Amino acid sequence: MARKLIITIARQYGSGGREIGEKLSAALGIPVYDKELITEAANMSELHPDVLHKVDEVAANSLLYTLAMGSNVFGSAMSFGYKMPVNDKLFLLQSDVIREYAAKGSCIIIGRCADYVLRDEPNLFRIFIHGDIDCRKARVAERHPDIKSTQVIDIINKTDKRRASYYNFYTGNKWGKYDNYDLMINSSTLGIDETVTFLAAYAKSMMAE
Repeated sequence: MARKLIITIARQYGSGGREIGEKLSAALGIPVYDKELITEAANMSELHPDVLHKVDEVAANSLLYTLAMGSNVFGSAMSFGYKMPVNDKLFLLQSDVIREYAAKGSCIIIGRCADYVLRDEPNLFRIFIHGDIDCRKARVAERHPDIKSTQVIDIINKTDKRRASYYNFYTGNKWGKYDNYDLMINSSTLGIDETVTFLAAYAKSMMAE
């Protein structure tokens, strides 16, 4: 039996991180979770999935302060009239979902600070996928043909900034900093499929007993 392995993938926008995660899932025969985390979080709360999608991987500004003050955000803080932002609710709900999925067995989780949420998981493989800017621009332009070419780089920069702010805020660590991950790989060097082949071989060696 293969050893349990939880793979987390953080990614620059346009690097192909989600596609790599999906293809790696198929290569390893283990589930991958991305947008499913939002659906499951909605099922655990009274919030509509559309509301949660709007704040997915977007930082709020209150949770860490509340925790630092020693309040239980679902308990005492509420009793004093504290209204938790939807962003914070989603982060907490998704963190619970991530832990539940990780407890079930080997899987791949994309984004959502999963590397931090599962930092005490002994069978964790943390990946950060980046790419050359020209390759990322081409991928984003192909994915969104309705976007003007002059706007592509702006969208890439804004998305990366949003992901970095989200990660930095909720973890206290720095998004994309090498020592927060076990492996950083440039998907532009090998291309998507060969990157998957490389990661699959790497992961299989870790799962072997």
